[in-house]
Amino acid sequence: MTYAVIPAKDFHSAKQRLATFLQPHERHALAQAMLTDTLTACSHATGLDGFAVVTCDTSVAETAAACGAEILWEPQAGGQSQAVTFAVRTCMQRGVTSLLTIPADVPLITAPDVEAVIAAPQAPVPVILVPNRDDLGTNAIVLSPPDCLPLHFGYDSFKRHLRLAAAQHLAVEVRRLPRLALDIDEPEDLARFAAQRHASHSLLVLTDLGVLERLTHITPPHLHEYAS
Repeated sequence: MTYAVIPAKDFHSAKQRLATFLQPHERHALAQAMLTDTLTACSHATGLDGFAVVTCDTSVAETAAACGAEILWEPQAGGQSQAVTFAVRTCMQRGVTSLLTIPADVPLITAPDVEAVIAAPQAPVPVILVPNRDDLGTNAIVLSPPDCLPLHFGYDSFKRHLRLAAAQHLAVEVRRLPRLALDIDEPEDLARFAAQRHASHSLLVLTDLGVLERLTHITPPHLHEYAS
């Protein structure tokens, strides 16, 4: 039984590192669209027994519910690590045997990407890690059981999770999935995303807001970077 959880802070507080490039209403719309894209991928993926959003914000909960996600209400707003830890406790109480967690800001994600993360490894391992594009972050983790590894997201979390797994003598499989490797933190990340012209709610929002025109001043990466 694999259950997916996506932590999501309120849309008004999301993507603060884009504040010099996007207006507050633009960051709000982008955060909502990216969450929708992530949940849409989960809803179409085979192999999941359910998916939920961890939040304490009603607007986030409404968006999640519209996408068919369960809502796991946090007692109070915390960071990504606290939100996922809360979800781990809930999953353990329910008897969930395998937990997938992914962030809410990976707009290139597709259902096949979700399926690739949760696909059974050739040799059973308790930890599957998907790093972000610079190997400084962790953009997906599968834990079997959900509480086998303490989670600490943030800067350099990929290497941190590798060290924590090694300290507990847990086997790890690293899966590099180009579309899932792109999370959106800086304007350059938006340029990388826009260069793909990936049909999504996020691209539609950036188009409607006129952000794509502003991104033409930022040099995009090679177009094949996120090819499957």
